[in-house]
Amino acid sequence: MAELNTGDDGGGKGGKVRSKKSNAKVDLTAMVDLAFLLITFFMLTTTLSKPQSMSLGLPDKDDDPSKNKDIKVDENRTMTVLLGENNKLVYYMGLLATPIGGPKDMAFGKDGIRKELLSRKVSVVEYTGSKDKGMIVIIKPSKKSKYKNLVDILDEMAITGVETYAIVPEFTPEEQKLLEGK
Repeated sequence: MAELNTGDDGGGKGGKVRSKKSNAKVDLTAMVDLAFLLITFFMLTTTLSKPQSMSLGLPDKDDDPSKNKDIKVDENRTMTVLLGENNKLVYYMGLLATPIGGPKDMAFGKDGIRKELLSRKVSVVEYTGSKDKGMIVIIKPSKKSKYKNLVDILDEMAITGVETYAIVPEFTPEEQKLLEGK
């Protein structure tokens, strides 16, 4: 049992004779019980912060690459974003040999790639005449790009509402030259 003893033993010598006072005892058991009840209550009632993550549709592990068929996509709907070292971002619309827009160096953020994504998204909807056939973005991070840049461009896809995008790790030699600025 927890208790708090106050007062002295009265073991002093000499002086006046005083009447012996009984020691005051404070029982702390109830306070300890209350503290543990409060700790338990707050531990059970608080919600822990949930990690925020973006869902990515990844292919199944059982998919055989030889069974996949190439799908012909309209180049007027396709934007390719190349991510390089030192936060470099280059985009082009359509095919690299005959681009509709770009290739152009861009910055991350609302005045950079986000503005371009929004304007291209509107032009693709006007071209197709349907919101069902929206823009397709191909994201190509280089081996020298930072993981943060890939996360930033995925955030831009979510912010601008681009629903169809793919992360492709392969570069053509022309794209590699474009990314290196040659």
